[in-house]
Amino acid sequence: MKHKYLNNIPLDEAKRTYYEHLKNAGFGCSSETVAVTGACGRIIKNASYAVICSPHYNASAMDGIAVDSRITFGASEKTPVTLEPADYTVVDTGDPIPDDCDAVIMVEDLIETGENKLQIISAVSPWQNVRQVGEDICMGDMIAPSGTELTASLCGALLAGGITEVEVIKKPLVGIIPTGDEIVAPTSAPKKGDIIEFNSTVFTGMLDKFKADSKIYPITPDNKELLNIAVKTALSECDIVLVSAGSSAGRDDYTSDIISSLGTVLVHGIAIKPGKPAVLGEAKGKPIIGIPGYPVSAIVIMDEIVGDVISVYYGKERANGETVKAVLSKKIVSSLKYNEFIRVSLGRIGGKISASPLSRGAGVITSFTKADGILQIPQNCEGIEAGKEVEIHLSRPLCEIEKTLIITGSHDPLIDEVTDILSKKGFPFRVCSTHAGSMGAIYAVRDGLAHMGGIHLLDTETGEYNTSYIDKYIPSENATAVRGVGRVQGLMVKKGNPLGIKEFSDITDVRYVNRQRGSGTRILCDYLLEKNGISPEEINGYGNEEFTHTAVAALIAAGNADAGLGIYSAAKMYGLDFIPVCNEKYEFLIGKEYLEDPMVKAFLEVLYSEKFKARLEEMGGYTEA
Repeated sequence: MKHKYLNNIPLDEAKRTYYEHLKNAGFGCSSETVAVTGACGRIIKNASYAVICSPHYNASAMDGIAVDSRITFGASEKTPVTLEPADYTVVDTGDPIPDDCDAVIMVEDLIETGENKLQIISAVSPWQNVRQVGEDICMGDMIAPSGTELTASLCGALLAGGITEVEVIKKPLVGIIPTGDEIVAPTSAPKKGDIIEFNSTVFTGMLDKFKADSKIYPITPDNKELLNIAVKTALSECDIVLVSAGSSAGRDDYTSDIISSLGTVLVHGIAIKPGKPAVLGEAKGKPIIGIPGYPVSAIVIMDEIVGDVISVYYGKERANGETVKAVLSKKIVSSLKYNEFIRVSLGRIGGKISASPLSRGAGVITSFTKADGILQIPQNCEGIEAGKEVEIHLSRPLCEIEKTLIITGSHDPLIDEVTDILSKKGFPFRVCSTHAGSMGAIYAVRDGLAHMGGIHLLDTETGEYNTSYIDKYIPSENATAVRGVGRVQGLMVKKGNPLGIKEFSDITDVRYVNRQRGSGTRILCDYLLEKNGISPEEINGYGNEEFTHTAVAALIAAGNADAGLGIYSAAKMYGLDFIPVCNEKYEFLIGKEYLEDPMVKAFLEVLYSEKFKARLEEMGGYTEA
């Protein structure tokens, strides 16, 4: 197979080249007239000027009576002024002021004397308590300049100024073409080999934020002729065309060739990770963008390229968004070849914001669902050391990040269950948990990069859990381990235990899936290997590392492995058989300064509640610590 060469153009150069070409090709906005009542969020094409004053008549600002102010002059407690019915007109707030009146006396300042006569003891000045013509808006005033996004209040101002219709920039229509023989519509029961098509839904949501409409076309198989027809159709109906998947250099990747046949390919291959295989093209003055199929790569291209293209359409420079300085909790190694985009979770720990890197896989969509921001590592940089201050581009408001309980360390589904109960109770903070293993919790709490962390570290000499590790790595009692749960660790195996595994020593004859170094389960594994006189080299899959109990269970359920250590609740979740190995103590390590933190106290309150105890019983494999 002949390889199609991809370039490795620096991101800034790729953007500059592409956007200049689009402008020269005449890509840009058109306009439409819409009712102001439905224009909130739209961008006006030209400046809008009031056609009437607001208010357009002299209006009472109070409930009371309208009078000629001159007849009130001299009124005082010693010399009250009596008003005959002919001297005033009763008005409510908003009523027109009679032509012969120029002031309103509030109802609470009136003294009734009978026979509809009223007495006042203080004078009013001309136009007191009256909203005069044009007080808010005068006819001819500019209410909004060209290119303004119409807010709710601006729409109100336009209507107050007599403007009922407004010319706005027509939202660009973006055509989305999902491609691939293996791609199927969303389903809860995909067949083996099926890949659920969810990128289009992600794109639609992002496009809505970019102020663009979208049209999702039917899934197109990996057929060059059919894809060519689909792109031509979208090109005739839409302002921008996105081809999802098929942008790389594989056997069935036709996007680049089709764009070339219809127009021009400006860039194929950008020096970013993830997102390198993107194709940036143009035909008939319209952008056609080939977006990688991996969801994280796709989101990066949508945010970095498509969002900017839509700003070019509107003729506006795109705002960079909010950034914040944060301390990196873990060392990151990066390639010199790419500008790398790292998803991170954030939270304020003491006086600083901590940034914890999330999974970097291009197919890990959940890394974006959990991400609070993006760390960019520039091209030609080998990485960043832990503890360094970095700049994060926020994907979540800083006010939310400030109210975040950071939990790291050993994975256990119980953290998610506590989080769910907290959410249902309406607590005003969120929980962000990352899986760094028990030793990761020790280091993060010690270094002030997490409020708390889950730990279950076996001291192989004493058989005790956690205490010796805390004493060794955290000086001066700067952290405390609080009661968590007891839980059963054991070997998870296929339903029915087809290989007849009876005890831990039997793993020498099967495909094993391990946990990452530094995790409590990995320490337990190594202890059991030594106890049974087994070397790691004898284990098929010892180096196959996963970060969670559920990840281990999923691989066994899928047939990728035969056995792995984990907790009973994970085995139950995946319908696996379970061979108990030991009971262990799972605790939460908390920095001393956070023991009284309201978020920590709320978490522990739920952890020890009867409601949570009921959930643990349902999950199975837990006991009271």
